Amino acid sequence: MSWIDALQSAGDHATRIKHDLPYFSQYLKIRPKVGSLAPFALNTAQLKLHQLIEDQRARTGRVRVIVLKARQLGVSTYVAARLYHKTINSPGLRTIIIGHEKRASNNLFQLVKRFHDHLPDDLRPSIGVSNAEELLFDKLDSGYLVTVATMEGAGRSATAQMLHASETAFWPDLQTQWAALLQTIPDADGTEIIIESTANGYNDFHSLWRKAEAGESEFMPVFLPWSLASEYRGKPGDDFKMTGEEAKLAELHGLDADQIAWRRAKISQLGSEEYFAQEYPLHAAEAFISSQFDSFIPAELVLCARKEQIEPYGPLIVGVDPAAMGADRTSIAWRQGHVITKVESRRGLDTMETTGWVARIIREDRPAKVNIDVGGLGIGIYDRLIEQGHSRSLINAVNFGGKPLEPPPIDETGKPDWRRPRQPSRRAVAEYEERAAGALPAAGQRHPASRSCERRLQISIRRQATAGEQAGHEAAWRAISR
Repeated sequence: MSWIDALQSAGDHATRIKHDLPYFSQYLKIRPKVGSLAPFALNTAQLKLHQLIEDQRARTGRVRVIVLKARQLGVSTYVAARLYHKTINSPGLRTIIIGHEKRASNNLFQLVKRFHDHLPDDLRPSIGVSNAEELLFDKLDSGYLVTVATMEGAGRSATAQMLHASETAFWPDLQTQWAALLQTIPDADGTEIIIESTANGYNDFHSLWRKAEAGESEFMPVFLPWSLASEYRGKPGDDFKMTGEEAKLAELHGLDADQIAWRRAKISQLGSEEYFAQEYPLHAAEAFISSQFDSFIPAELVLCARKEQIEPYGPLIVGVDPAAMGADRTSIAWRQGHVITKVESRRGLDTMETTGWVARIIREDRPAKVNIDVGGLGIGIYDRLIEQGHSRSLINAVNFGGKPLEPPPIDETGKPDWRRPRQPSRRAVAEYEERAAGALPAAGQRHPASRSCERRLQISIRRQATAGEQAGHEAAWRAISR
């Protein structure tokens, strides 16, 4: 190699060290799941995340990412390596690490310190301050602050350009903390905010994720399923055979027998498919299913229903949820049977514009029923549609925020007791049967949901519902069986 080639090679090496994280990572040391320290080589999930983040940075000049992940994919390690790489190559840069508990924050900080301690001498910047909460590089005037998400708020008084927020689904009072924490990172190019977490039911993290999915925030949603991990594979025995459900799952997500065998063993180890779905999701929706969430329909039945292939059937029903002209959206849903076939949302509509939108849908799609929330602005839309000549049998006023049709029973202290069963009136049962029949398929049509899910839901309703609710649901099931 000539001296010119050697000089060019050295220049290329220096450039890649500074700007190419996968290349730089060979000089970082990590403690793997098994064995002693090893060079950090990005796995499949980390490479996918890296590419998505780099694409966003190229488009927008900054990074705003929320990562929903399965367990043990190395996401925290990747984020730690990424921000360490940035911090030691950018004078004046400050990075904040925030975990959901002290031990988790310390583990993340130890990752960074291990990177630094084992970096080659010619790449490792000198340290000015190193303690349990800070790591500062004196000659670069850059460094780290590590803290814990607490009720008092984390990082409120700090100013930084990089933020690693770990396991945010488990932060206390996430909504309040996050609003304050965002103020510590300037709204400027070159800054990076990366949120990463496993799911923890329907909480504030779920709200952040849904806003990102809906495009209502600057954060890009990234979901990483367990199937990306090469080590999540079992050894099927000679008599191994997939169940019908497993075969569908394998076809839908491109899984092989080794992965299905691992999944089966892990579900057995964890004790339930529901808990497995939360810790090791294959798609984002099932990650948030949790028995800890107090819902009328149990999580396992939601999982069961989501696996069903249901086709639209019966008359078209349209639901209208009006909003004011602020940040909220007016949304309209199209439903046939048990399937929402379409949802459209628009911002900034006044009453007349929404009325015109609904009138056009009536004219073009010819729905059998239009249900309008009249609790707020919707009453004006309802009145205007009736004034235009649409019948009340078509336009249905629904007050989503209204009081119960019947007062609750009173307990021995004189307070409402919503748990106590009450006997329904004949009129209530008749009205429920009429509504149920209208929502079910016409005579001769087969209900498309699986009989297994139907039966399990029926049992669940019987266990939880009041006597009045049970009577109504029994009428619905009788109609289904007919």
